[in-house]
Amino acid sequence: MRGRHIIYMMKKENSGQTKEAEHLAPPRKTAIVVGGSSGIGRETALKLVGRGYRVFNISRTPFRGERVRTVTADAAQEGELKKAIEDIGAEAEGVDLFVYSAGFSMAAPLEHAKSNDYRYLFEVNYFGAIEALRAATPYLKKRGGRAVLVGSLGGDMPIPYDGFYSSSKAALVMLAREADLELRGSGVRVSAVLPGGTSTDFTYNRRVYGEEESLDYSSSLKKASAALANMEQGGMSPSLVADAILKLAEKRNPPTVAAAGGKNGVARYLYKMLPERVTDWVVRKKFNQK
Repeated sequence: MRGRHIIYMMKKENSGQTKEAEHLAPPRKTAIVVGGSSGIGRETALKLVGRGYRVFNISRTPFRGERVRTVTADAAQEGELKKAIEDIGAEAEGVDLFVYSAGFSMAAPLEHAKSNDYRYLFEVNYFGAIEALRAATPYLKKRGGRAVLVGSLGGDMPIPYDGFYSSSKAALVMLAREADLELRGSGVRVSAVLPGGTSTDFTYNRRVYGEEESLDYSSSLKKASAALANMEQGGMSPSLVADAILKLAEKRNPPTVAAAGGKNGVARYLYKMLPERVTDWVVRKKFNQK
């Protein structure tokens, strides 16, 4: 009987120590990934789960799998991202990492592009990012968190017939730089990561104008969009881009803009150093333009 009493007391003491340890343990980190149901966003969400984060995906399409919780929202509908982020932030009592990976692309000639198409593109790629980052900021401040916006090398160089996408990504980079200037005093850092061609379904979801829509630009547009598709599908894996995102998130003093991968870093440096006349010639050749 005495032996049983000792074992009971030891279990009671260990239970108390366990509860005390749980009470003293730091809270589990929380991450929000907008556009985490596929591509770069999905790979980022999975890697964050592997690092012990509690991960929320915000997208129209649910995340496949049980390890990431989806909050349904449409980046193109004003107010939906704000509501989703506020609900998550209130539940988690703070956010450690915010990643904006939602994106839309279209191959269309400037002259014939439809207003509803390019306005939708900017709603998803840029205005959605503004709304989401603004909503996440109070919760990032509580944890001294990080925000990473997924841009593109296309924001540094023109892509024939994909100019609306390139313009939106250039705006996204400036948004990251401006936000970092304003928020670093509150302990929050904001960065933009710039992937080059990346092999995801994003290629096949691009809105490509057909002959009836592109008219006299049809042949040139086909060549450019085919070259872009080949570049993407032969490019880096979304897993490597996710690694670059996590690297920025974990740096004590992250750069505000960083290319994903060494090769893209070199390409970005050369593009900025060379005269525009030279780089525009390189772009024309790369995308089979006259």
